[in-house]
Amino acid sequence: MNDIDLTELTFTRQAWVDAAPADVYRLVSDVSAIGRWSPNASDVAYDDGVGPEVGTWFSGHNRKDDKEWTSRSQVVKAEPGTVFAFVVGGAEDGIVEWSWTLRAQGRGTVAEQSWRLLRTDPVLGRTRADLVALRDYMAASAETTLTALAEWVTNPRSVTPRP
Repeated sequence: MNDIDLTELTFTRQAWVDAAPADVYRLVSDVSAIGRWSPNASDVAYDDGVGPEVGTWFSGHNRKDDKEWTSRSQVVKAEPGTVFAFVVGGAEDGIVEWSWTLRAQGRGTVAEQSWRLLRTDPVLGRTRADLVALRDYMAASAETTLTALAEWVTNPRSVTPRP
């Protein structure tokens, strides 16, 4: 897999959210809430006694198709109202970086969710086609998450949290 160009294995999706950047930041940095919006993540929680600060860790249950697993992630950026990012597998040897970038627009916020493959790993796929398919799957997941987040902010009863 050394011939795979990682620069193409990234994406950014965005949505306008009817809330101030500081409020959106509080929502997305509260990793325990991601199950309200994400079609793939649930049961996410910071390690005991910690929160959204650079260096802190959290675990979450993930699913894709018929596979389920638990992942460990480490916060790498935590700038209230601006950016929240974490690396699956940890900052030093992680596999994927997820980030939220927030900027005010009108009375609300443009929320961008980005995904970037940091290194290849057979668990993610063995070919370029596998990794492109994973990127595309995660991009669709991010679009679903952003839409659900925007709808939930407008009407918290519109999106039902999963068990």
